[in-house]
Amino acid sequence: MADNREQTLRREAVAAALAYYREVHGHKPAYAPGDRINYGGRIFGEEEIANLTEATLDFWLTTGRYAERFETEFARFLGVPHCSLVNSGSSANLLAFMALTSPKLGDRRILPGAEVITVAAGFPTTVAPIIQYGAVPVFVDVTLPGYNIDVTQLEAALSPKTRAVMVAHTLGNPFDLEAVCAFCEKHGLWLIEDNCDALGSRYLFRGQWRYTGTIGDLGTSSFYPPHHMTMGEGGAVYTGDTQLKRLVESFRDWGRDCWCPSGRDDTCRHRFDQQFGELPVGYDHKYVYSHFGYNLKVTDLQAAIGCAQLDRLPGFVEARKKNWAQLREELTPLADRLILPEPTPNSDPSWFGFLITVRDDAGFTRDQMVSHLERERIQTRMLFAGNLLKHPCFDEMRASGQGYRVVGELANTDRIMRDTFWVGVYPGLSAEMIARIAATMRRFAGMAS
Repeated sequence: MADNREQTLRREAVAAALAYYREVHGHKPAYAPGDRINYGGRIFGEEEIANLTEATLDFWLTTGRYAERFETEFARFLGVPHCSLVNSGSSANLLAFMALTSPKLGDRRILPGAEVITVAAGFPTTVAPIIQYGAVPVFVDVTLPGYNIDVTQLEAALSPKTRAVMVAHTLGNPFDLEAVCAFCEKHGLWLIEDNCDALGSRYLFRGQWRYTGTIGDLGTSSFYPPHHMTMGEGGAVYTGDTQLKRLVESFRDWGRDCWCPSGRDDTCRHRFDQQFGELPVGYDHKYVYSHFGYNLKVTDLQAAIGCAQLDRLPGFVEARKKNWAQLREELTPLADRLILPEPTPNSDPSWFGFLITVRDDAGFTRDQMVSHLERERIQTRMLFAGNLLKHPCFDEMRASGQGYRVVGELANTDRIMRDTFWVGVYPGLSAEMIARIAATMRRFAGMAS
């Protein structure tokens, strides 16, 4: 009888939450010309509200049943054996990198002072874990109009200290995985794919279509609201290597050696009969630490939202592709003034945004066009840091001449910092809104003639 009462109350609570959603969130005002057009935003419905309410009623506030479900279903979607859910995409990058520093990897572990090849044109948390650990980022330039790592510079960036490549798929456009993987295999290097802006992108790798993030040793995702799907905050690390999965989760879960799921004890049946380090024989394995780790777990409330969002992900991806294609077509008349983006050969991008670089002879600057778009209530974004090396966080490192290396002049990276911006293609944008973005740019270019 008590169980029946509990289930009745649960149904009533969920029904009340859904009634609130329908009243407050369920009636989206129709788009009107002149409304603000954002670059991104969260899209949710009754399924997210129902899951979140169920998780709230469980009151299991840390990682729990929804997190386990999401890890399983997300790994299945990507076609990889292992997914570890974390509290942000930035944490995912941190954990992916830190896993490669574990003594358990023997001679292949990354040590302080080792070099990691990356780019400066992007988001800082692709690079931050390298520096925070005490390794040395080696920066190479990117290419236009793909905005990804210039693979012709990889050999020049190599040194006896090189141990890994850690680079992002820029705004959903896959980098040249054939070339990067061949380079890493040739020299015995790790590859971390920062997939935070590219969830759902695919690449034809050695004759097989695969999702980006699943081809290197480790891939990462972000579930921040503007991204391809959301939990509010949240991220994931995925891999095909069981050892790397356990290392990621050790660093995620305080550095512990034990791999028992949260809330469960003695999964391995050897909790009290092992010996580690200089601890007494039989010391509780749940409190043995093999790494200096963190607590970067996600809550079950967030994971519950993610489970519902994952069902929407294929539709989100298709909407982004459709919006990008429409914007690309409608901006073609400006190709003599704007460098329009191009997908990487042998790729099927799940676009995060639409990148534009203003040509030198356009008759106007990036800043002038951005200012005009913003006045017209069309939201814009830079390509994140532009050139990360120009930011205050590098002042001390630059002054000391230590802590990083640069290959070549980073000419395209500097050009991106000066001339590039992007607008949104997220699923909340209608064909009418995309048309308005393009028309506003065309009118501005006409006025600047």
